[in-house]
Amino acid sequence: MIVERIFISPARGAAQVERERIALRRGMGVVGDRNFGISKHPGQNLTLVEAEEIECFCAEQARAADLSLTRRNLVTRGVRLNDLVNAEFRIGDVTLRGVELCEPCVVLGSALAGESLAAPAVVKRWVGRGGLRVDVLGDGEIVRGAQVATDV
Repeated sequence: MIVERIFISPARGAAQVERERIALRRGMGVVGDRNFGISKHPGQNLTLVEAEEIECFCAEQARAADLSLTRRNLVTRGVRLNDLVNAEFRIGDVTLRGVELCEPCVVLGSALAGESLAAPAVVKRWVGRGGLRVDVLGDGEIVRGAQVATDV
C-alpha cells in the first residue's frame, strides 16, 4: 500500500506537475496546489485515486496507461480507497481523514472522452471509482513511495 505518483496543479486549468514530495499543512492542503487554503467543502485538501482503477480504464479504452489522467494529487497502489471514507489513516508522517468519494465530474468526463466513449459515459464509468477526498489533520510531508497505513 504505497503512494506511486504525486501531482499538483499550481492554478485552475493548469497542467499537472509531477513531484517526488509534497508538503501538507493541517486544514490547508498541499502547499503549491491550486486548492491550498480553499475550504469550500470538506475533503478539498487532498485527493487520491487508485492506480489500478486508472489502469483498468485505460485497458478498457485501449489507451496507454497514464496515471495523471484523473488529475488527483496522489495515485496509490494496493489500497482500496473507498474503505477509507470516514476513517483516519496515515501516509508517511501525515495523518489524514477520508471525507467522501471523489466522484467524477463533467470536466473529467470531457477530458477522458474519446471516439468510443462519450463524456456522460465516462462519468458513469468512474462513479464509485474516482478516488477519495481527504482532510489533512496534521502538518507533514508525503514522498513518492510512502506507505499508506490504515491502522491509525
